[in-house]
Amino acid sequence: MKQGTRELRIVGGSLRGRRLRFPDAAGLRPTPDRVRETLFNWLAPHIGGMRVLDLFAGSGALGFEALSRGAAELTLVDAGAAVCRQLRDTAAAFGVAAAARVVTADALDFLRREPGPWDLVFVDPPFAAGLQAPVMAQLAASGQLAPGGFCYVEAARDTPLPPLPARWSLHRSGMAGEVGYHLLHESGSDLSRDV
Repeated sequence: MKQGTRELRIVGGSLRGRRLRFPDAAGLRPTPDRVRETLFNWLAPHIGGMRVLDLFAGSGALGFEALSRGAAELTLVDAGAAVCRQLRDTAAAFGVAAAARVVTADALDFLRREPGPWDLVFVDPPFAAGLQAPVMAQLAASGQLAPGGFCYVEAARDTPLPPLPARWSLHRSGMAGEVGYHLLHESGSDLSRDV
């Protein structure tokens, strides 16, 4: 492995066990294996065929895990050029480059120019940036989260979840170490609210 790189593994699906390398960049904090396993257990009945947007993609762990488990297409967005080069290399190495588009951009700028909609959006910015609320507001105001879609949000454990947009509800939530993780649902479908 090159100096200054780290790695983790895909925990389930067709790419299970494959190693995912990523730069050791400031603020890049991959979602832990245990949290990803829990999240994708929650999403298991819904993930097949989804259009997925991984904002603040970083390692790409969430997005590639979604593809591994049956998502149809993935857009990975990150502001770091080196991070995006690694994401493209990973997509090629995993044989999923045709399904995974990588965009070097600021997340909010990307949302202002891309219409979507997406069935599943990952919102996992650097915790200190405070971007969860503006990203959620943009997704809701523009209709970029599809009716019945899901938005996954990570934040520091002691940070309350921002107020939810109209028609969004908390589907599931958990804590692991210093991380609070939340799966939100846009109520455009008849999905059961049992949590």
